[in-house]
Amino acid sequence: MDINAVIDDAEQKQFTNSLVREWLDEVRDALYDAEDLLEQIDYEFSQTQLKAEFQSSASKVSNFESKIIELIDDLESLLDQKLVQDFQISSGVGSGLANNVSGKRNESSSLVTQEVIYGRDDDKEMILNWLISDNENHNQLSIHSIVGMGGMGKTTLAQHVYNHPTIDAKFTIKAWICVSDELDVFKLTRAILEAIHKSTDDSRNLEMVQGRLKKSLTGRKFLLVLDDVWNEDREQWKSLQTPLKYGVKGSKILVTTRSNKVACTMESNNIHQLKQLQEDHSWQVFAKHAVQDGNSKLNSELKEIGMEIAEKCQGLPLALETVGSLLQSKSSVAEWEGILRSNIWDLPIENSKIIPALLLSYHHLPSHLKRCFAYCALFPKDHGFDKESLILS
Repeated sequence: MDINAVIDDAEQKQFTNSLVREWLDEVRDALYDAEDLLEQIDYEFSQTQLKAEFQSSASKVSNFESKIIELIDDLESLLDQKLVQDFQISSGVGSGLANNVSGKRNESSSLVTQEVIYGRDDDKEMILNWLISDNENHNQLSIHSIVGMGGMGKTTLAQHVYNHPTIDAKFTIKAWICVSDELDVFKLTRAILEAIHKSTDDSRNLEMVQGRLKKSLTGRKFLLVLDDVWNEDREQWKSLQTPLKYGVKGSKILVTTRSNKVACTMESNNIHQLKQLQEDHSWQVFAKHAVQDGNSKLNSELKEIGMEIAEKCQGLPLALETVGSLLQSKSSVAEWEGILRSNIWDLPIENSKIIPALLLSYHHLPSHLKRCFAYCALFPKDHGFDKESLILS
């Protein structure tokens, strides 16, 4: 209980203090050992069915007692360290819930995840015009890239474009592929073929799968979305594009990526830089997630604080959604003020403006959920896992 009283403050300070980070690692090790010991005790006593076994169990009690004393000594030693005196006592910040804040990218699909996207009407219209235009004077692939930092809403925008009625009328084939980190030309080509036919493909090599894809695309106009592209290897992209060139003129590829270099490597005909949301649209996104009932309104005091919090999110949709959702279960001015005044906003984390918002959401998770979060973070990006197996892990 003494450790839990300061653990939240320590977790926040670990980002700027390596000694605190080392202390937290030692505390976690000690607490995990304590949990393991309690499980051993529970198991041993659950096996005691007969009084005749009491003597053997009693000897184990003595062994457990020495381990318990050793663990308590370790925990007391950790609490007696000088740096602990600078920790603030927790006021219960870890009692709230937060949405998924994993830094790892979940696999996307073409299904629209948000019915309304604020502040993207002009972007959507521009990309739609690119895709349906037949004014390009070349027979090569027409590639259009949406570029922006993580959390900017590239995938959401692409989903709305992909599902627009004019797209269905324009293209005879559509396919959506989440590319992510790894670029294996054979696997990606097969994924495109499977997305087109909505069935599993049994091609055993690149020659076979590219031949099948060429046959599927020849004489047909297609739209292919490659979401979350990272790979910058030009030769691999050239190999991937070989069968795609057999689609008729007007076929398009829409790419989402964080990197301008990727967009250039793929020889994009158009590159659209996705910008942060304007102030009024930022507030709309934040308020939508911060208010439990979409029809209710925030009182003037909470709205004033909320607008300051929204400003700190710097127009990033994911940050606005994350912090807004965090505040949905908090109704007091003090709780909202606590989020606004948090030191996490000031952490010097380069090249990732969204990280403070995600750290805030993580910081407000209960301790047991932080451990679940840390466990899930061990899975590689886009890893498929069985739900029941994960729950039992």
